Amino acid sequence: MTILRRSFTLSTLASAALLAACVTAPTNFSYQPYQQPEGASGITDKPGWATSKFAVAAANPLATDAGYQVLKAGGSAVDAAIAVQLVLGLVEPQSSGIAGGAFLLHHDGKKTEAFDGRETAPAAADENLFMKDGKPMTFDEGLVGGRSVGVPGVMRMLEMAHKQYGKLPWAKLFEPAIALAEGGFKVSPRLNTLVKADAHLKKDPVATAYFYKADGDARDVGFNVRNQAYADVLKAMAAQGSKVMHEGPIAQAIVDKVQKHPTNPGKLTMADMAGYQPKKRDPICADYKASTGKEYVICGMPPPSSGMIAVGQILGTLGATNAGNIQLEPDGLPGPGWLHLYTEASRLAFADRAQYLGDPDFVPAPDGKIGGNWSAMLAPAYLAQRASLIKATSMKGDAKPGEPSAMRSAFGKAADQPEYGTSHISIVDAYGNALSMTTTIEAAFGSRQMVNPSNPTAGGGFLLNNELTDFNFAPNDAAGKPTANRVQPNKRPRSSMSPTIVFDKADGKVVLTGGSPGGALIIHFTAKTIYGMLNWGLNAQQAINLPNFAALGAPTLLEEKRFPASTVDSLKARGHDAREQAMVSGLQAIGRANLNPASGGGSGWFGGADPRREGVVRGD
Repeated sequence: MTILRRSFTLSTLASAALLAACVTAPTNFSYQPYQQPEGASGITDKPGWATSKFAVAAANPLATDAGYQVLKAGGSAVDAAIAVQLVLGLVEPQSSGIAGGAFLLHHDGKKTEAFDGRETAPAAADENLFMKDGKPMTFDEGLVGGRSVGVPGVMRMLEMAHKQYGKLPWAKLFEPAIALAEGGFKVSPRLNTLVKADAHLKKDPVATAYFYKADGDARDVGFNVRNQAYADVLKAMAAQGSKVMHEGPIAQAIVDKVQKHPTNPGKLTMADMAGYQPKKRDPICADYKASTGKEYVICGMPPPSSGMIAVGQILGTLGATNAGNIQLEPDGLPGPGWLHLYTEASRLAFADRAQYLGDPDFVPAPDGKIGGNWSAMLAPAYLAQRASLIKATSMKGDAKPGEPSAMRSAFGKAADQPEYGTSHISIVDAYGNALSMTTTIEAAFGSRQMVNPSNPTAGGGFLLNNELTDFNFAPNDAAGKPTANRVQPNKRPRSSMSPTIVFDKADGKVVLTGGSPGGALIIHFTAKTIYGMLNWGLNAQQAINLPNFAALGAPTLLEEKRFPASTVDSLKARGHDAREQAMVSGLQAIGRANLNPASGGGSGWFGGADPRREGVVRGD
């Protein structure tokens, strides 16, 4: 696997120009509410969806439909992503929203760009933000309240992307979410299940009034929820732009909610809100040769995301083993030999992640420079050396970070801590643009703080993120060395979000766009899907349907009830601490129909949505 430095740029393709020339000018967009059937909050079989011109994959049918209607009206992939995000913030508020952050990867037929809308720490925050009596707080102590809230970034980032790639007017893209907020949407099984299960949401009176009935139970599946406060915020933003989230009464309502929390106030100020700026960064792209011999280029987000580096390290390390010679078992599942190699490669990648990765404006790259080059971490020779550490038995928790350059990092290795949440959107439009965006408020329902700017005691509005809990709670390791991902003023916390676009190296065409929610497991869900599509000939839906598996540290995690006992026993015989548990991904992916035999061939697209959640794909 070879890293490509700086932005990934392609020569203009004649086919892309021809496609763009065939697209008519955008028509007037008029949103029509879509009454969708909701999938259960469990496993729901998904067929996969074939389209010829464009497609959108998102985590809720209402959000997917909003993006579909935008694309059908002549909108771009960025236009559709904005409409999808705004609807997700309403119908899937536990996962993302207008007071959260996102990473957006975009390809316009010539170049690939990375838009960073990650939240930042307040200027008054320091490395002891989550320390108490000399020890790290428990996760929930840091989580619930104002302490964990970072400066929101998603709407300013989307506005930046829209100015460059939007085709429909900004205000038009707010119409679907406004219509649904005012007219109401039906509580889905997943939302009902998560509200019932949450231990902290009722601690906030605004959230209680919105999510629960008078008797204290979660609102029933199918109940029609209206959120006028959310609609009012969107109307203001449609008219005035993203600045309403960062200046004026809406921003003040956010700051008041954070600072005035009765037991766990935060440090967010109006100056923090006004000063936030999204960033356009160079994506990280790496050559990848599949076991079929076909060559690809995989592109993803650079730090502060750890996604592309970790995914790239896992795939590159596997490529230096005999994993490519191992096919799926007769039952269609990964077998113990391949799982052993994958999870060992994962342990090595996560050891490097804990040692080196953080906000690149604060943390030097392996070349020793702030804003420097991360190529050493994906260099083929380095990954081959890492692969040589994989033995017949598992290293469990003994994986050590490597030395990807001559400069040894001065940072300590961070301890493991929980990561949660997020939602993913994949889109290809009729103009030749492809988009992959992962969006989050971190844990389910974020900091459990709901803001209603027009009536601070009434239900409705939007939830605040708890993104600062993605920093290391303990600023130093056991030896006293500072960690790369410790809290610092104005810093972006490290993320596992892994929006990915893959290209055919021979002709530069997009072959798939995908990603997932799932905290640190995002990296594994995404790597699984890419590997399955590029190496095992699976289409997007088939690759998503594969059982999940991971290794973050010592345990080998397997999705419960998905693997035969013989596989579990074989891994244990190889020294793995194999544990079966729920692993609820939320993968969305769209691939070229001619990439995999089961996709139907042709020049169109074939999309997949995770059967573990409520997402669907739509397109023409």
